[in-house]
Amino acid sequence: MTEVCNVTEFVHQSVLLPEVIEALRPRAGGRCFDGCCGGAGHSAAILEASAPTGFLYACDQDGDAVATANERLAPFAGRFEIQRRNFSELADWIPSGSCDGALLDLGVSSHQLEVGPRGFSFQVDGPLDMRMDRRQGLTAADLVNGLPERELATLFWELGEERESRRIARAVVRERDMRPIESTRQLADAVERVCPRNGRRIHPASRVFQALRMRTNDELGALQRGLRSATDILAPGGRLAIITFHSLEDRMVREFMRAECRDYDLVEGADADLPHYRIPRPARASLVTRKAILPSDAEIRTNPRARSAQLRVLETL
Repeated sequence: MTEVCNVTEFVHQSVLLPEVIEALRPRAGGRCFDGCCGGAGHSAAILEASAPTGFLYACDQDGDAVATANERLAPFAGRFEIQRRNFSELADWIPSGSCDGALLDLGVSSHQLEVGPRGFSFQVDGPLDMRMDRRQGLTAADLVNGLPERELATLFWELGEERESRRIARAVVRERDMRPIESTRQLADAVERVCPRNGRRIHPASRVFQALRMRTNDELGALQRGLRSATDILAPGGRLAIITFHSLEDRMVREFMRAECRDYDLVEGADADLPHYRIPRPARASLVTRKAILPSDAEIRTNPRARSAQLRVLETL
């Protein structure tokens, strides 16, 4: 299927933009990496801040995002390279130790959420798809209609942190036994029938949709692989900035950064961080800020989707 996206249709408001530029400190002659370029807001700001000779590597697995980024960054021709791939593969094409800064913005774009055929949101009815890279075969509908009830419950609990995971899994199986679940609205309605909204601000299907999206796109697996690759491409003194939007991602990022800052590794198979399990080695990085950087009240007012964003920054030694 040919993918077509007009750049004017791909709308995404970059989160924590001034804070990211302050953290990465782009400079003329430097090299940066944007691992989830989306609508290219962060990418453009990095290139502007590193004028006239800074260079940017960027990638995104979403074909619409890559097309948009290439068009929006056209004024910086010769100073960037964009590839359509997952950021977990960055070590395959970016030389080790070659970058001064790297950014991973792990959020879902407004375009993905608001375009019905992408199937990411129950706010706009569409096919239950959720693939960031539409070249892959697995869709959210495949998971919903194919996984056994117990596996669905585990999925909703582990990736969605959904307390009613078992009840919802039973409801999903009942629904699909009557007819395949093929649309976002159909799934959301099935969830809401067993978990009524009752005036809550957050829709009862939100965590289920999060879990399905993360599993469909192997988001935590990609993040685990990408964290190590991102630090490998940084030169000494380079900075890694990561924006997360939910607790599972943030926990993984926080634990990775803490491990990089320690002056020891743990022996393989260690079940606790105890002195007799530690293997001394030099620390590989330091935290730029001990606490996560949060969006301002003003940013949240203009972009409510920024409210759950957290920025953490690491500097390599």
